[in-house]
Amino acid sequence: MNKEIKKKQIAILGSTGSIGTQALQVIEQHPERYEVYALTALNKVELLISQARKFQPEAVVIANEEKYHQLKDALADLPIKVYAGSEALCQIVESQPIDIVLTAMVGYAGLKPTINAIRAGKAVALANKETLVVAGELINELAQQFRTPILPVDSEHSAVFQCLAGEIGNPIEKVILTASGGPFRTCSLEQLQYVTKVQALKHPNWEMGAKITIDSASMMNKGFEVIEAKWLFGLQPSQIEVVVHPQSVIHSMVQFEDGSVKAQLGLPDMRLPIQYAFSYPDRVASTFERLDFTKCTNLTFEQPDTKRFRNLALAYEAMYRGGNMPCIVNAANEVVVAAFLRDHISFLGMSDVIERTMDAVSFISTPTYDDYVATDAEARCMATQFIHNL
Repeated sequence: MNKEIKKKQIAILGSTGSIGTQALQVIEQHPERYEVYALTALNKVELLISQARKFQPEAVVIANEEKYHQLKDALADLPIKVYAGSEALCQIVESQPIDIVLTAMVGYAGLKPTINAIRAGKAVALANKETLVVAGELINELAQQFRTPILPVDSEHSAVFQCLAGEIGNPIEKVILTASGGPFRTCSLEQLQYVTKVQALKHPNWEMGAKITIDSASMMNKGFEVIEAKWLFGLQPSQIEVVVHPQSVIHSMVQFEDGSVKAQLGLPDMRLPIQYAFSYPDRVASTFERLDFTKCTNLTFEQPDTKRFRNLALAYEAMYRGGNMPCIVNAANEVVVAAFLRDHISFLGMSDVIERTMDAVSFISTPTYDDYVATDAEARCMATQFIHNL
């Protein structure tokens, strides 16, 4: 006799973004296992309305309070609780029935709701890399204190997580994170001076939101993943290596102290790591496209060039320096990416402003949560000034 599976109640922070919409596809494929408890969005109210009508969650939150009435009126015929504002977003994750909170919001805004979810004892499926970049030490301390699992959703960290399954007690020599190299992998430094946002938004392998696509093109995304890996897997900075792998078939690797290397392979499809985070420690059937080795005959690897892609070097520097330096880098990066998307700064100019901000903002070696908040504000202000003075 089949034992009935208790459905996991899932809150999706950022349900209208790339990760959020793919998570809903995973849930839709397994209605016997997962149920949507809450959906949240920043601005995309029309998509949030259609998601709410389809999945019938207990609650929805729109962070932009100006769109509250539009959302509430559109869902008036349904028994769905409707909230607005960033504080409501931080509170919804504490709701008692929730089992898993998927943090798929973009940027620093994901930090506070993630902290609240951990304090409320919810498993966190982490797709918001900025949370660990900004406050990795604090997040790890809270996760230990409240015995809350943090399940990586980034394809690279999910790959490492999967490679470590069954390896308890076996020391890691190093973790090797793969990078596609983005759309400008073969461009010269001179060519990079003139790239446009239209070119930067065309990623060769992955479908992602604008912010993460620009970060991927500049390799800041990989720099953030390096910092994340430090906190997720308890590594020293020297144990984390990046290798450029243009095909994006090997998602990352782990080398053990005996020299053996384990790799996780698959097609570039974010639904697989999302589903693994939801089902962990189990694997459940999926209809995702399979890797066909008859078509996958050329896997290549090369060293990243940190002279052309300085953001990767800046992220490593921030990780080695520690304290609030990764928080400074993240804030400056959010400001320069927004400026680049508005054509207010050049592609290479982004690295210049980040580096100047790292030098200008007050360094704190052991920051508190309040220090992170103050650092974020100061770094954004400095980076904005540097852009205006270009």
